[in-house]
Amino acid sequence: MEIRVNIPEELAEQAQARGLRPEAYAEEILARQAQAESAAARQPRTPQEIRAWLDSLAQFSGKIPPLPHTISREWIYEDHD
Repeated sequence: MEIRVNIPEELAEQAQARGLRPEAYAEEILARQAQAESAAARQPRTPQEIRAWLDSLAQFSGKIPPLPHTISREWIYEDHD
């Protein structure tokens, strides 16, 4: 994949200080960031994080209308013309 960007002077200076071309330095930064995000995604969630996620899923559950005792074809299509 090839991505073209305008490289700020500061990034070019940092690359030069490391003896790299700005493109190579930008690739290195992106690779490190992707690796860090991938590692963070694999970490197990804490019980508090799991509870917060479950609560976010259920936050609108009070707005779900109750189901009828029997589900019929007429009930499924009652709002359709």
